[in-house]
Amino acid sequence: MNKKWWKESVVYQIYPRSFQDSNGDGIGDIRGIISRLDYLKELGIDVVWLSPVYESPNDDNGYDISNYEAIMDEFGTMEDWEEMLQEMHNRGIKLMMDLVVNHTSDEHAWFVESRKSKDNPYRDYYVWRPAKDGKEPNNWESAFSGSTWEYDEETEEYFLHIFSKKQPDLNWENPKVRKEVYQMMKFWLDKGIDGFRMDVINFISKVDGLPDAENPEGKRYVSGHDYFMNGPRIHEYLQEMHQEVLSQYDIITVGEMPGVTPDQGILYTDEDRKELNMVFQFEHMDLDTQPGLNKWHLKPLYLPDLKDTMTKWQKGMEGKGWNSLYWNNHDQPRIVSRFGDDGEYRVRSAKMLAACLHMMQGTPYIYQGEEIGMTNVRFKDISDYKDIETLNMYNEKTADAEAEPEKIMHSIYTKGRDNARTPVQWDNSEHAGFTTGTPWIAVNPNYTNINAQQALHDQDSVFHFYRKLIQLRKENDIIVYGTYDLLLRDHEQIFAYTRTLGNETLLVITNFSSETPVFKLPEQIAYRSKEILISNYNADPEENMEYFTMKPWEARVYRLFS
Repeated sequence: MNKKWWKESVVYQIYPRSFQDSNGDGIGDIRGIISRLDYLKELGIDVVWLSPVYESPNDDNGYDISNYEAIMDEFGTMEDWEEMLQEMHNRGIKLMMDLVVNHTSDEHAWFVESRKSKDNPYRDYYVWRPAKDGKEPNNWESAFSGSTWEYDEETEEYFLHIFSKKQPDLNWENPKVRKEVYQMMKFWLDKGIDGFRMDVINFISKVDGLPDAENPEGKRYVSGHDYFMNGPRIHEYLQEMHQEVLSQYDIITVGEMPGVTPDQGILYTDEDRKELNMVFQFEHMDLDTQPGLNKWHLKPLYLPDLKDTMTKWQKGMEGKGWNSLYWNNHDQPRIVSRFGDDGEYRVRSAKMLAACLHMMQGTPYIYQGEEIGMTNVRFKDISDYKDIETLNMYNEKTADAEAEPEKIMHSIYTKGRDNARTPVQWDNSEHAGFTTGTPWIAVNPNYTNINAQQALHDQDSVFHFYRKLIQLRKENDIIVYGTYDLLLRDHEQIFAYTRTLGNETLLVITNFSSETPVFKLPEQIAYRSKEILISNYNADPEENMEYFTMKPWEARVYRLFS
């Protein structure tokens, strides 16, 4: 058992634009964050992951950075940021900043220079290619639809952008680019931050020659994932980054890595390999999507699939690497609307989902508003949505004469990224206490019933359940370091598993339905006595645990003594 502070921590993600506005312009900002730090301290979290606050034209909500060493005007000043860091540290909260270095903004000074001429010193900071047969250099499809290539008339070549055309990809083959990135990382670490969350970091190495993706159906653009995810030099780059920067600081690092497997996760996070602490992977986030299609093609969650996926990662990384635990982030819909019941059983199912996740091995992440059970939003009109991915999809789909707008909106209500980006619901005053002005994106109308003020005053709220989960993690090594074993794999409502450390066992039993299934303890679980560690109903400690009828969305965690 190799103990590390970042394994024992609970991380809270702040999406600053939607967290708290301090000056009435409708946009969350740094001074707003400062004003809410006591709330985070009461929740008990250890680390804040702050989504980008760097200078940006905001094509992709700050993930298009035009100056890595400056703060966006809308969010405040560097002095505000420094005060925020100090105030976090005063409360025992660490700060993890977002590192976005697969791409920059097209307004970054490097790219402005790069596009001036083919012999500009910054030309090779980005990926430029001539046309191929009179069109794009290859057939890769952008993550935001359309081509990954944008033609630039000034030099009559195309530049690569895996995301928006305003987010040109950096050329990591160029050692000067890597040196610039490492210097920038040190700039922030020397200011006292405690780590980095690395945006799509496994995209930075591309396959040599940037060939066309396989295209059996003859589409114009197809996924190029196999050519830029987990590329040929990725481990070389991350080990160099570790040697040049990360090894010199005691920090937390997490790599966002779409398309990674547990075996690859071990390569990225095995401490002997000297790369990163942990990965964000997305396999469990794709289980309500029709196989082989993009996220907008919906299907109901089948619980055994979720159990298989979570177990694959729990067992696959065990003793060799480290995983992140999350249900929500700024790119994902609200979990209580997605895998839970955001109606009658909103509070029960939000607690159940929290217990199921936080009792697993890995570092848990809480996304703002998750701790009060915030839900998805259903804006009536597409004009109310702000997310570039959502708007591009809507425009593309509705261009088809046979499109069904209701069906398209249903997909947006279910999976759109703006579900996570509506302002945090602080109280039942106008705009939920987020701003005195007009919010940049509308507040979910249910804020009058679902808000932090109400949750703080209700000892039975989702907030206080999260608070207890975080406290239990601090008090019980078994939650952090115990081994995981799945029970009842094929059950379609119950997700149950054990955690074991030495002669101590935790039994986690959760009901992913509004039905009342019967839990039957497998015979191999032996114990002499038991106690309830946490539950989302008032479970009778004397009740027979070996055979009982579960309540809708129930969660129980028992400590077993042998």
